[in-house]
Amino acid sequence: QVQLVESGGGSVQAGGSLRLSCAASGYTYGSNCMGWFRQAPGKEREGGAAIYTGGGGSTYYADSVEGRFNISQDNAKNTVYLQMNNLKPEDSAMYYCARDPRPMVAPSLGPWALRQSRYNSWGQGTQVTVSS
Repeated sequence: QVQLVESGGGSVQAGGSLRLSCAASGYTYGSNCMGWFRQAPGKEREGGAAIYTGGGGSTYYADSVEGRFNISQDNAKNTVYLQMNNLKPEDSAMYYCARDPRPMVAPSLGPWALRQSRYNSWGQGTQVTVSS
């Protein structure tokens, strides 16, 4: 059974940083896409960043986080990270990691990688609050 457990959320002031972690278990890690998504109160869930967990580690970012957030992984720990820098109040949301079950071979990620319908396993979320 696939399990995704997020951690690292918290409260920070605008301009601060946080690093989120997503520990994956219950399947053979690698050769899939993993994504970070977020949902603010009263808003729809939106994609933030995605990474291919196989060789090459292609990544893709939503415009709203490009240049401020960095997605990475540690294959030895089956963990995906989201380093968030220069946080803004509008980044406040519940952050979720998710897994696309489709095995891939060295894809070049694009906007399709943040299509939520591709993901069928989700973590419980970790809250990020940014104050001005």
